[in-house]
Amino acid sequence: MITASGIELRAGARVLIESASFRVAQGDRVGLVGRNGAGKTTLTKCLAGQGTPAGGTITRSGEVGYLPQDPRTGDLDVLARDRILSARGLDTVLRGMRENEERMAGGQGAIREKAMRRYERLETEFLTKGGYAAEAEAATIAASLGLPDRVLGQPLHTLSGGQRRRVELARILFSDADILLLDEPTNHLDADSVIWLRDFLRTYRGGLIVISHDIDLVETVVNKVFYLDANRAAIDIYNMGWRQYQIQREADEKRRRRERANAEKKAAALNSQADKMRAKATKAVAAQNMARRAERLLAGLEEERRSDKVAKLRFPDPAPCGKTPLAAEGLSKSYGSLEIFTDVSLAVDKGSRVVILGLNGAGKTTLLRLLAGVESPDTGRVTPGHGLKLGYYAQEHETLDPERTVLENMRTAAPDLDLVQVRKTLGSFLFSGDDVEKPAGVLSGGEKTRLALATLVVSSANVLLLDEPTNNLDPASREEILGALASFSGAVILVTHDEGAVDALQPERIILLPDGVEDLWSADYADLVALA
Repeated sequence: MITASGIELRAGARVLIESASFRVAQGDRVGLVGRNGAGKTTLTKCLAGQGTPAGGTITRSGEVGYLPQDPRTGDLDVLARDRILSARGLDTVLRGMRENEERMAGGQGAIREKAMRRYERLETEFLTKGGYAAEAEAATIAASLGLPDRVLGQPLHTLSGGQRRRVELARILFSDADILLLDEPTNHLDADSVIWLRDFLRTYRGGLIVISHDIDLVETVVNKVFYLDANRAAIDIYNMGWRQYQIQREADEKRRRRERANAEKKAAALNSQADKMRAKATKAVAAQNMARRAERLLAGLEEERRSDKVAKLRFPDPAPCGKTPLAAEGLSKSYGSLEIFTDVSLAVDKGSRVVILGLNGAGKTTLLRLLAGVESPDTGRVTPGHGLKLGYYAQEHETLDPERTVLENMRTAAPDLDLVQVRKTLGSFLFSGDDVEKPAGVLSGGEKTRLALATLVVSSANVLLLDEPTNNLDPASREEILGALASFSGAVILVTHDEGAVDALQPERIILLPDGVEDLWSADYADLVALA
């Protein structure tokens, strides 16, 4: 299926993986794990054929289905249903059938007969590719991921970012590929869809590599674990499930520490004895041999795994502002004939904490974009209050310029900050050395999240608009985000599926979309967070 031989991956001058070899065969369900920036996304792109390793070879047999973290489609005017069906080439056949149905209904004579012959040929091709059963299968997968028929009949450009990503996931799962490469497939999924996805992947007959920070998913699905050790530029392969992997990894770490402690003790004794013997000319050779033996003892050890670095995140003290720094009245938004929401009003007081809830597609991201000034409402208005300084975190990282470097994005966010301070801030978010010269477009999802958050840290914002800020983050980095949320003294408007993020925020109010109902937060709403 996929075989990697002696591959080397680099990010600029930094070596991510050095001389790694492995194979993923049918029935292998691999969990690809490691801290943000270790190279998981880079490796997956290379395995999918969308990147080239710096060294070594990758061979593929059979069809590969790849879901990147930030999927981009070419034609956003395509219907969501056709995009999913395109995985098996059914979209063009169905479009041709529909076109010839119209010609048969409206044409006469030779035109009608020609349309009938074309329809018959296309229908034969359609049935050969699975026909109506395949179309029903695609609809079932889509519905299981929270995409009902109403959404499938809409062009992609009318869908939210989360809906478009679920369309891409449905397309990959429908493709019937021999091997699936899934990078954070649970992003933007509600709780019911995540449970369905776990069951689907657990019984998948082909090969599978999944990157996910959803512990329940990897625990349920994977039967092998590839751990990318950023400190050693190595891949550790564990032919076992997640729980056994955690036990084995801890045992490996204890063994490494024990072996190193024993070897260091012996080497210290040899070096001490060698030092004593060097005083005598007749024993100089023996002393030298002892010192060499001590070096060999230490050189033969497996390197002890160092603790992964974690970005230290604290949002800044907010800039002074008036009592109500942000307000909106009578907001409505539609895309074509599709109405997202109408007559939504809110007032964000200084230091207030608000959660926006609603089912997928209810307009949560759209409302944040209106408040941030990224889009304009069809009706109503957004009113900035005295001293307003907005900080907007977009779930698709639209606030970053993919063509500009990490450093350039930061300089744009903080033009008055000197270079030393900018680099210091980037360093605290684990961007150092040549990393700051990488274009933002080549960063992994976790790295983009860290960069976007770094721009917020230098903003002195007194109102934060946060759209799924914990997506793509490893557990340690997520805990940093939650700690920063809990301690921030400015106002926060949060969109999230992460129940832990809501717990950390301790919200005072909720806004329920698409109706725009405002209410005080209570524990009764907690169950809606994962579902919404």
